[in-house]
This record gives sequence, structure tokens and C-alpha cells, in this order.
Amino acid sequence: MSLKDALVRRVRRTVATVIHRGWTWVQKHGEITPSTPAGRRFARLGEGVSIGFPVGALYGEKWISIGDHTLIGTHVTISAGFVPGLELGPDLVVQIGSSCSIGRGSHIVGHQSIQIGDDVFTGPYVYITDQNHTYADIDMPIGRQWPENNSVVIGDGCWLGTGAIILPGTRLGRNVAVAGGAVVRGEFPDHCVIAGVPAKIVRSYDPHEGWQPPMPHRAALISADELAQLSVEGLEGLQLLQERLREESA
Repeated sequence: MSLKDALVRRVRRTVATVIHRGWTWVQKHGEITPSTPAGRRFARLGEGVSIGFPVGALYGEKWISIGDHTLIGTHVTISAGFVPGLELGPDLVVQIGSSCSIGRGSHIVGHQSIQIGDDVFTGPYVYITDQNHTYADIDMPIGRQWPENNSVVIGDGCWLGTGAIILPGTRLGRNVAVAGGAVVRGEFPDHCVIAGVPAKIVRSYDPHEGWQPPMPHRAALISADELAQLSVEGLEGLQLLQERLREESA
């Protein structure tokens, strides 16, 4: 390697190091916390809250409350109202509980009421809104028709998988697991798993019977001793094994 090549490589390493360290510094000092000027614009930003930098769109902070020790990922949009500067009345519009984790790139877009309980975790790119466009007037573009609001409630302990969409009018009970990519609308009870487009209950919890349908449990189909015995019994043993296979797949 020539002296020139070695010098170029060293310069590139130095520049890369400076950029990476500088970006780390910017991310650290760009976080929104209760003690920063941006944090003080919120109705409430609890102790230990951190909103990662770079942030998404943040406006209507006066009508947004976030509980203690909740972590908001980078590029997350949290908004109250159509655009910045609107007067939205005396009540909170977006309420996020304590000890939540909101994944990178997620959007929480409130106009009437979005209530997210404590210990709610989301994957990245989850979309939660309490407003939808209407399409009743067939002579007017949908985007120009006046939208409709319907409040959203997400219970304590829920998990929302990557890319899940929570539509207006959704009410999730406690500890509901939402599969990635699900499109959710309607009411769902405590302790269930929902998936699909539109989302439906695929598993639920019964206090007496446990999870329904139960988790697949495949015990060993046949022991080594039984297999040895079947090999001795020949065709009759193979027929018995086939019957067990059929029962297992039924």
C-alpha cells in the first residue's frame, strides 16, 4: 500500500469517527425529556420519559400527556389536532400511560381521544388514530369530506406488533396481543390474541380452561421400546403406527 493510500484511509477513518461520535452526541442531546424546553410544552411529561431524536411530527403538545418512564423511539409522530396551533378545548386528546415503549417510526394521531394504558409496548411503525375520512358523498373527493372521530382505548399491558393499524372506535382490553400487520377496529376483551385484516380473535383465555384453543402440544408419538416392538410385529405394527398418525393429524 502506497503512502498516499494509507493517508487517505487514515483520513477517512478519522472523518467517519468524528461523524459517528458527533451524531451520537446530537441524538443524546436532541432527546426530549421533562427538563428540556420541548418537554415543557406537553400537558405532562412524566419522570424518566424520553422521546428519541430525531423526532417525527410533534404538535398539540398542550393536549398530550405521557406517563412516567415511558420511552418513545426515534421518528415517532405524536399529534393532537389537524395542524399545529389549533385550540382543542379543556380535555386531553392523547394520553399515554407509564412504563410504555413506543417503537420507532410509529404514529399516534389524535383528534378526539386516544387513551393508551400503562405497560403498553409496540413494535416499529404502528399507526394509531381516532379519526377516519368519510366517503358518503359520492360526488366529492374523499379527502375533502369532513372526517369522523371515534375514541380509541388501549388497555394496560397490550402488545402491538410491527405495522399494526389501530382504527377509530377500537377498544382493547388488558394484555391483548395484536399480531404484526393487523388492521384493528372494534372491541376486544382482556387476554386475547387478535390477528388479520380485519383483525379477529385467534386465541382467548378462559379462567377455567386456560388458553383457547390450547397451544399445540405434541408429545412423543412413540417410544423407542414401542418402535422396536412394532418392528417385530411387522405389518400389524405398521398399521397401528399409521392409525396413531391419523389421530395426531385429526
